[in-house]
This record gives sequence, C-alpha cells and structure tokens, in this order.
Amino acid sequence: MKKLIPIFLIVALTSFAINSYSQEDTTATQTKKEEKIKDGWTFGAVPVVAYDSDLGFKYGGLVNFYNYGRPTSYPEYLQSIYLEISRTTKGSGINQIFFDSEHMFPESPIRITSDFSYMTEQALDFYGFNGYQSVYNSDFTDDDPNNSLYKSRMYYRMERKMLRFTADFSGRMFNDNIKWVVGLAHVNHKMGSVDIANLNEGKDVEDLLPVIDSVPGLYDEYVNWGIISTEEADGGKINYMKLGTVYDTRDNEANPMTGIWSEIILITAPKFMDNYENDYTQLSITHRQYFTLIQKKLSFAYRLGYQGTIAGEVPYYMLPYLNFSYNPSVVIEGLGGAKSIRGVLRDRIVGDGIVYGNLEFRWKFLRTVIKNQNIYVALSGFTDFGQVVQETKIDKSNIPNDRSIDLTNYFGSENDALHLGYGLGLHFALNENFIIAFDYGLANDMRDGSSGLYIGMNYLF
Repeated sequence: MKKLIPIFLIVALTSFAINSYSQEDTTATQTKKEEKIKDGWTFGAVPVVAYDSDLGFKYGGLVNFYNYGRPTSYPEYLQSIYLEISRTTKGSGINQIFFDSEHMFPESPIRITSDFSYMTEQALDFYGFNGYQSVYNSDFTDDDPNNSLYKSRMYYRMERKMLRFTADFSGRMFNDNIKWVVGLAHVNHKMGSVDIANLNEGKDVEDLLPVIDSVPGLYDEYVNWGIISTEEADGGKINYMKLGTVYDTRDNEANPMTGIWSEIILITAPKFMDNYENDYTQLSITHRQYFTLIQKKLSFAYRLGYQGTIAGEVPYYMLPYLNFSYNPSVVIEGLGGAKSIRGVLRDRIVGDGIVYGNLEFRWKFLRTVIKNQNIYVALSGFTDFGQVVQETKIDKSNIPNDRSIDLTNYFGSENDALHLGYGLGLHFALNENFIIAFDYGLANDMRDGSSGLYIGMNYLF
C-alpha cells in the first residue's frame, strides 16, 4: 500500500470567544453594523486531525488567547498567549507555549516575545545541501512493485527532537517606527536515523519499511561518508544572541493592508556562550511591503529576504532555520515548505546563504459578525521562490569508490538555480488576529517535488 499524503482534516472550525474581564458597550464601541470593537480577553481554538500511513494518526489542537484591554486598543492586542499540543500515534509531537506583549511595562513600551517548545519529528525531511546540487530522486521513495529503484519511503527522512527557549525584546529607537531588537535563545537538538522498528509496528508484511541496516537513508549515508561529521551527526546544543533593528509602518500586524516591515538581524553563537562544537555568525535581511488596491478588501504583499553565514560554520541541523525579529509560528524553516516556498518539498533548499521571495494578492471577499465576533474570509494567490547563493561545503573524498554507488543519483554538477512554487490560499479570521490558513502550492520543477497542502495559523508574512 502506498503512503497516504498527510491530509489535515479540520474537525471543527468553530472559534470560541470569551470576554472575561469587561462587558462590551454595544452603543459606544460599535463602529458599524458589520463590525464590533472587541475588549477584554477572547480566545480562538481549533482541533486538528491528520493521518499518515507511516507516521500514524495525528491529534491535538491549539488555542490563542488575546487581551484587547480597553475598546480603544482594538485591533491591537495587549497580550497574546498561544498554546499548541499535538501528537501522532507513532511518537511525533508539538508542545509549545508562546507569549507576546508590548504592554507589560506601560511606562516603558518594550515588546516581549518568548517561546518554550519541545518538538519531536520521526520523519523530518532531509534532501542534502545546496539545492539542485543535491539530487532528489522520487523513485527512491516510490514503493510501486514495478519500480526497481525503490529504496524506502523514509529514504529522505531523519529523526529530530528539539528543545527550544527564546526570549526577544524590542523597543523604540528614534521614533515609533524604528526599533531595536535584542534576543537570547537556547536550542538543543537530538538527531538520528528514523526509528524504522517503531514505524513498522502493527504494519502488514507488504507495508513494512526496510530496516536502516539493509537500506540506509540519505542522512545515514551522509554520516557514513563523512559529509555530516560524527561530532554533529547526533545534534547538539546552540546558545545564540540576536541583535538588530526594525523599521515598521504596518497598519495591522496580522494582515497589513499598507506599510513596510524591514529588518536587519545579526545572529551570533560565540564560544563564550558554551558553543564549543560550533561557533558562528549569520546575517538576515528581510523586506516586506504591503499595498492597498481596494480599500479593506484587496491588497498586494511581497517579501524579499537574504540569510547568509558571515563567520564560523553553522551546524547542519541549524541551517534550515530562518531568522526574523518576530516568529509567530512553531518553526520557521526552509527553504521549501509551508513557511517559505509552498509546493516545494520542506527543507529542499538548504545552504550557508540563501535568497528568497514571496508575492501574494489577498482578497477579503466576505466580512460578517457572528455572535458578536468579527469574521472575515480571504482568498489569496501566491508565487514563492528562492535559491542557495552561498554553498555549504560538501566533502566527497570519503565516499567509497564503489561501482554500486552512482553519484549522479546524489549530486548534480550545476550550480543551484531558482526554485519556484505557486498556488492559492484561503484564510478565516476571527477578530482580525486569530487566523486559520489553508494554502495549497505546486512546485514548478519535479526536482522539487509536486505539491503541498498546508493548514496552520497566520499569513506567511
């Protein structure tokens, strides 16, 4: 039986709202019939179900609490607390609590965002480094009986367990639009081979995955060949600092209709912060801009970004992460996948330096009020792209000179080129800030996969 594509089934799209500390004044706070100004505490919650024949049944949910304070604050919130807990029957899971507030110290408006997460992935995508310089061969994962090149459905996968704590602070620099950013983070990775024995538990004989000893995955081959060093192979801990500046003129954070959001961020993991395996420094530059085409209905947004290594050597398990001043999501990684190039395989484009971009039209075609909650539904069309511009060094000298190893199945001779994905999105928003996002993307090149369906929170940027 072929592996089923993971399909997220939203078993309830109902969002619940509670006003815990104050009662709405429907005459003073109602700006027009179809929209109400919120105050006090509200929350939105969504249970999600998924299934994958190898990874098992996924279950769990997420909830986001917002405190709007007085009616004059809406749609800006005073505090946001995001919780997510999900599991699969084969052992993967997400456990996250995220806090965001710019109003903890009224006399000194410093924004505080903090994240504590523990995430386990039994089948994390791994396709090598430098984009098209690493060959993706879909026949290696196609278990059709007539396919002689089949290796394993888990061939381009590895296991990751990650513990992460971040604390970021930002405040006014010269005026309300220019801000400084300072942050600290601790990330601890445990990396390894896919636990085939666990995934095979309960399967019929014809559906069993081949064991790693007989059919190693790409990660295992990279370790055996020394491309991934033995010191880094099992992961490690990284402590880093974030320093930067942000220029922000957006009219609304959750879905801006106008404004600019640009930032320059330096991420450094020096030895004195207990980074003895790897010390490095990265530079991240991101520019986002938003244009209103039809007032309150249609907008155009774009994002351009660069991230590169300017000193040291970034461990392979940290390379996929994209660095921003603010991360309203569980994990921001790529290039490729839900948070960077939709439709392209997750983490397909990984290197020491990358450039990327996103173009998106957003149309709010329906606005309504349901039980005093402001609802809008939006449709989007997008094009995403990116490529490696600073290559990760790949040492092939330890690959055995064996005729059974055809290196053309692993490495390409050309430099990386532009990877492209495009598609459509559908968004459901509660009170402007709680946004459920459905995106479906197509890859432009079969070397990047075929398509992807993504269900999560918030707009991409």
